[in-house]
Amino acid sequence: MKLNTGIQAPDFTVPAHLGKNVTLSLLRGKTVVLAFYPAAWTPVCTGQIPSYEALHDTFTKLDVQVLGISTDHVPCLRAWAESLGGINYPLLSDFWPHGAVAEKYGVLKDDGHSERALFIIDKDGILRYIDVHDIDEQPDNEVLLAELKKIIPDAESKLRHLYQEDEDLPSGGVVIYCTPWCPSCREARAWLKENNVPYKEVDISTNLTAARKVRSWGNGYQITPTFDIDGQIVLDFDENKLNELILKQ
Repeated sequence: MKLNTGIQAPDFTVPAHLGKNVTLSLLRGKTVVLAFYPAAWTPVCTGQIPSYEALHDTFTKLDVQVLGISTDHVPCLRAWAESLGGINYPLLSDFWPHGAVAEKYGVLKDDGHSERALFIIDKDGILRYIDVHDIDEQPDNEVLLAELKKIIPDAESKLRHLYQEDEDLPSGGVVIYCTPWCPSCREARAWLKENNVPYKEVDISTNLTAARKVRSWGNGYQITPTFDIDGQIVLDFDENKLNELILKQ
């Protein structure tokens, strides 16, 4: 069953990794971002889910409650959240009856997993935005925040801290654009330190101007880490390329 905006969001009660059940209708008065994702421990989901955690303070200012939801069982979600450094918003388990919530929202796939899909539900429980996304692509948080601005009157002023002018981004030498949780970013930082390479770091999870720049360099894809080495761009942690550009100068 495909849902459309403008209708009441289907209610549900499911367990969460934080130890309590969550009932959607009890969140009336808050704007809710309901983020369906296919499975814990998978690469794209491991980038998407912590990206909402990184914006926790921003969502709090907007009075937005983020809910992640998948067909994983609760112990799996707890272990995954811990591996990501802790997720403080609820990761909901649509495990049993299997995929029942995903089915209500029209995003249950034949293989028993959900689509990668975002639903924004306003303070009155009305569906205001639906994005059934490419399952292999991480949704752009800048797009999500732009949609929230459409329904939250004072959102514009509360989002200004996430943006800066391009010229305010660091340049010259080695600049690494990354996120705190990205495994390749950790490897890249370790490599730079082992080789005594000075570098400047930009966290694209909380700097949306930088995230936009990274996507432009990656032809629309948000690849981390991305390096700007005196104006030459290197996508991902390519040790041979870094050796060539930095250590063999």
